[in-house]
Amino acid sequence: MRLERFVREKGEISKFPLSRQTQRHEVQFLFLKMFFFTIRNSYHRHTQRGELKVATHGFSASNKIGEGAFGSVYKGLLTNGSIVAVKMLSIELESMRGEREFVSEITTLTNLEHENLVTLVGCCVEGAKRFLVYNYMENNSLAQVLLGGEQNRIKLRWGARGRILLGVARGLAYLHEEVKPHIVHRDIKASNILLDQNLIPKVSDFGLSRILRDNASHISTHVAGTLGYLAPEYAISGRLTRKTDVYSFGVLLLEIISGQTVVNFDLEHGEHYLVQKAWDLYRANRLLQLVDPVLGMNYPEEDAVRYIKVGLLCVQETARFRPEMSTALKMLTNEIDIGVVQISQPGLVADLMNIKLGHKTTFRSHYTKASNMESTPSSLSSCS
Repeated sequence: MRLERFVREKGEISKFPLSRQTQRHEVQFLFLKMFFFTIRNSYHRHTQRGELKVATHGFSASNKIGEGAFGSVYKGLLTNGSIVAVKMLSIELESMRGEREFVSEITTLTNLEHENLVTLVGCCVEGAKRFLVYNYMENNSLAQVLLGGEQNRIKLRWGARGRILLGVARGLAYLHEEVKPHIVHRDIKASNILLDQNLIPKVSDFGLSRILRDNASHISTHVAGTLGYLAPEYAISGRLTRKTDVYSFGVLLLEIISGQTVVNFDLEHGEHYLVQKAWDLYRANRLLQLVDPVLGMNYPEEDAVRYIKVGLLCVQETARFRPEMSTALKMLTNEIDIGVVQISQPGLVADLMNIKLGHKTTFRSHYTKASNMESTPSSLSSCS
């Protein structure tokens, strides 16, 4: 009964008993109860792996459109004519690795509906295989466009980049402030932003998401996410707040505007951080040098400066100085003037080669050498 109540209330798997053996039995029972395939707002039906296998041509390499930490994603054609993306997860039954992410994705997305969030249309369980089925996104992920070379980036003109930024901001504001209880995504990055045929962004991959219950401002959890996007206070302490997502959004914003990778590496100089580069250009009053050169001069300079400043506000080292997502959205749309807002230095997670997620003591904050030049943030950016 406890599991059935969990499914009805869309709770977190972390609410399961602490005993690994008990948790494993209850999870397996849950999956037996959830051996179904649901098409949202259409019909419910029982299906098995065979139907998804047919839809994806046997999960063939030619149908493969992506790969994540726990499995691969395939393009599929269902018998009703719907084109879908099928994520196939392989679960390690002994360690249950990937199980939490599978359940978290289902319980988080079942009750959510927003233009800028991916839509989960079904799921299926068979043995050690887990299948999640989503609406198909014609333009794949933002990462493939941004990091696919200059020819790909040319497709993202200034207007498209602005609409993507605003869409992601709206999706996160919805998760952080409109959904009750609030949700922290915990892994905002370019590869988790999908683009439909009209380049409308969809925040995806909720496997690491966490729910802030009972109006909690934070939760303590093991450190997870992607290096380069990790907020320093979270990487050090495991203290997860909505400002953790705000930091990741700020990094993503700088990535979209610049067309550069978040962390670059060369043998001579080691790691180069995009956040650090943006901060250095801000202090030198040369922010426009960060804009992707493939855009030429085909962008409004005032908007570019405003966007980059919002990105820097979001990645400030002190979490309480970062704006809430709804405030960041108003800054991006110029509903809030940030012309005179001072920005404090960003925080970075350094020593990437030595970091092991889950070992908090291996993290340290990395700041600019000119730390004595830190400015005092305006109250405009001091949302808690």
